Amino acid sequence: MAVLGAAVVALAFAAAILSWQPATSGVPAGQTHSASPIAHSGAAGSGGPAPAPSDTPAGLGAFSLLPATGPGYLVAGSDPQALPGDVLIADENNRRLLLVDPQGRIRWAFPGSSASLDARRFGRPDDAFISPDGSMIVATQEEDDTVSVIDVASGHIIESYGHLGVPGSTPDYFSHPDDAMMLPGGDLLLADIVNCRILILAPGRWHVLRQFGTTSTPGHNPPGYFGNPNGAFPMANGHALITEINGDWVDEMGLDGRVYWSAQPSGVAYPSDANEIRPGRYIVTDYSTPGQIVIFDRTGRALWRFRPTGPNALNHPSLALALPNGNILVNDDYNDRVIVINPTTNKIVWQYGHRGIAGRAPGFLANPDGVDMAPPSSFLMTH
Repeated sequence: MAVLGAAVVALAFAAAILSWQPATSGVPAGQTHSASPIAHSGAAGSGGPAPAPSDTPAGLGAFSLLPATGPGYLVAGSDPQALPGDVLIADENNRRLLLVDPQGRIRWAFPGSSASLDARRFGRPDDAFISPDGSMIVATQEEDDTVSVIDVASGHIIESYGHLGVPGSTPDYFSHPDDAMMLPGGDLLLADIVNCRILILAPGRWHVLRQFGTTSTPGHNPPGYFGNPNGAFPMANGHALITEINGDWVDEMGLDGRVYWSAQPSGVAYPSDANEIRPGRYIVTDYSTPGQIVIFDRTGRALWRFRPTGPNALNHPSLALALPNGNILVNDDYNDRVIVINPTTNKIVWQYGHRGIAGRAPGFLANPDGVDMAPPSSFLMTH
């Protein structure tokens, strides 16, 4: 998601209404705080009404779901009502995608077999986002320099871009691509980190429609130069929110290259995957240890901050998404877990994965590096 190793040093349009609050320091799970940047409609701790029953989920028609059986594998104290639906997890080091329901049960997995052609073509997934129509998943394998388009109904890869494990900057090559997403017309929007560029690709055979940034030339002067961009998230107005690692910049840019503003989120050392909550309110993770989640405005001013310390500290979180019920979904990468935060109480109210314990068995993850909600709450459906 935001990883560059030694190469670099250091876009769900939420239905909830975001109101200004003073920036706060995050507090550990189990403690409370009065500041809330997001209005909640449900009880404190749940963030909203109970989700649709997982055996008959709404908006999941293309997925061939596994049976909803058993108690699930959530960490003790998790509240299934904290989520509005199932969660798609890019479980990077396990080289798989999982769809996990609010009760912590695995409902779908990709690839279907470790010996399949799909598995051989599939790298370590860094991100995975469901297409606007819900029929496909675009999975980026940053560390393996490839992007895969997966047909949900068949469960197979239908398009691949880049060369597995071979970075480059010439046509059909990437160098640490990140956050590829499908636009409504079928084009792919992505950040190509080491190549310092934002690309829009036509569907089907490799074809670059537009490039922003100068290949392999870092700098902050968008749209001509970007400082190793690690995110390009669609916004509700049709623009994109670009995150630049070098210089800690976030930019709003139209897909014609016009730049509307740039800001440096306050107190963020390594910005990752900034995206829009609603017009004028944005959320970003700090890919650091201890990590943090920050909601900010277009001047970079922090409106809310979650930065617990001690045993509850975040460890290189790389993506946070504001959910329609007001809660915040986060992949806490190096802690091997996906969590939901209630920003009214600053509590972690849902967790899948065991903190700091990597594994492949049900209930375990290994460096989960991306999340999306299942339809109808998936990011591109709500933007």
